[in-house]
Amino acid sequence: MSQTTETTLADKIGPNLPYLRRYARALTGSRDRGDAYAVTTLEAILAEPDQFSNSATPKVALFTVFHSIWATSGAQFSSDEDGAAAEAQRHLSKLTDDTREVLLLRTLEEFSAADVAQIMNKSSEEVDQLLQIAYDEMAKSVSGAVMIIEDEAIIAIDLENIAADMGHRITGVARTEDAAVSLFNDERPDLILSDIQLADGSSGIDAVNRITEKAGDIPVIFITAYPERLLTGEGPEPAFLISKPYTEDQVRSAISQAMFFASSAILKA
Repeated sequence: MSQTTETTLADKIGPNLPYLRRYARALTGSRDRGDAYAVTTLEAILAEPDQFSNSATPKVALFTVFHSIWATSGAQFSSDEDGAAAEAQRHLSKLTDDTREVLLLRTLEEFSAADVAQIMNKSSEEVDQLLQIAYDEMAKSVSGAVMIIEDEAIIAIDLENIAADMGHRITGVARTEDAAVSLFNDERPDLILSDIQLADGSSGIDAVNRITEKAGDIPVIFITAYPERLLTGEGPEPAFLISKPYTEDQVRSAISQAMFFASSAILKA
């Protein structure tokens, strides 16, 4: 491959790589496993640049290569997992094939139905059917207790309403790092939704780190206006991440995915 070709590919792939990593992590429920598939995708493109179609937008082309790999290997879960990971895999095995992929592509990554059809090599009609099945299955998914770390009252109320409408119980809302730790000590939730910047200048990241240092793994969804800043590859990063401003569907799909997995990535400030 010529240096010019490598430069062109880098220019096209670079801006879209953080979103592929976000998607792969949400799909696998694991920072490390998701990143491994993202790396495999890049290696496949470097080995065969023709896979990276010039007829599609760079983001669609990148996700299409990922799915060609995922469809043959990633969608099959390992049988040697135990504990919470094994429980998550048992739960996932009951879901209709391709529904989670369609749900995340449409809601988290905001691809159009036509783009999802191209990425997954399906018809638009199949994509629409799978999306509806995903919503139906999501409504029947695991319910639990949700803790919210958010300093903006309107957003906190909105997140409460979305989670409650999904059948989850809200343990409370914390506006600062110290309040979050105190709330967690009062009642351990099954899932945490956390903003990054909090009311007193403290950090949702620090709050989650303090919580997980004592409590171990717990699913966490971080909410930020700048997701690409948390996906630079320069340090520990979140497994579940949604952007501000978010849509209700994005929050719903992120909660449903996080509830499937009993692990979270801990960010270091």
